[in-house]
Amino acid sequence: MSRLSLPGGRFLELEPFAVMAVVNATPDSFYAPSRARAVLSARDAALRAAAEGADLVDLGGESTRPGSDYVGLEEELERVIPAIEAIRKESGVPISVDTRKAAVARAALAAGADIVNDVSALLHEPEIAAVAAAAGAPVILMHMRGDPKTMQAAPSYGDCPREVAAFLLEAAARAEAAGVPRDRVVLDPGIGFGKRLEDNLALLSRLDGLADLGYPVLVGLSRKSFVGALTGRPPEGRLAGSLGAACAAFAKGARIFRVHDAAETRDALALFAAATGGRAPGGAGATAGGRT
Repeated sequence: MSRLSLPGGRFLELEPFAVMAVVNATPDSFYAPSRARAVLSARDAALRAAAEGADLVDLGGESTRPGSDYVGLEEELERVIPAIEAIRKESGVPISVDTRKAAVARAALAAGADIVNDVSALLHEPEIAAVAAAAGAPVILMHMRGDPKTMQAAPSYGDCPREVAAFLLEAAARAEAAGVPRDRVVLDPGIGFGKRLEDNLALLSRLDGLADLGYPVLVGLSRKSFVGALTGRPPEGRLAGSLGAACAAFAKGARIFRVHDAAETRDALALFAAATGGRAPGGAGATAGGRT
């Protein structure tokens, strides 16, 4: 699939890849420079990422780092909705709302968001699928074992890639049954979400199996703990490792990359795609019916 259908007849081009910039409207996300709690800070972070080459931005008001606490509905709405409105006043960059709450998804789409990114893959609040379907919005479905508070307590798998693929196929079927067209479903294996180091590496090495299911595959690898485990570096020193992981994921079929460093990721993937026979990027962002 070379493009993702968005509301309003627009498309997000996925070939050779799309860069999704992280904008955290939170005080506690694991990578401190990504935190943009104030509305204007979130707006400026999104506009800066778009200027650096991000094809879309992913805005969230609830940290899902390991051990993070649940954020109540009203607080999440207060963090997210004004930020979306502020971004939308200044830019047409596609916005993904990172939430597992249907009420937040509904309000975000009404405020100008284009995509719903649900880390629970419809398990937390299944009605998110119907909300997305009514708005004509894509859904990103991510695999997570447990919840953010407890997911890293003692994760265990027999065959992690196989189990993740089966889970995501079931989630996709639920989304489609609720009215989300197949061409608006994206799968995310959930690197680092209830996974051990060996699980993360197995998912990366066999990511082509997930891509072969026919849905666009998104990966969130940027500056995560598995990169630190392999390099011995803190989050602030994990850029090079993150870029290496992104190139490995691209080679295995991932096409959407959720990152903290839009410009660097775009450059690395552009060179890797060109050198391995992929098509160099001709532009960024969404188009009205096609690339402009």
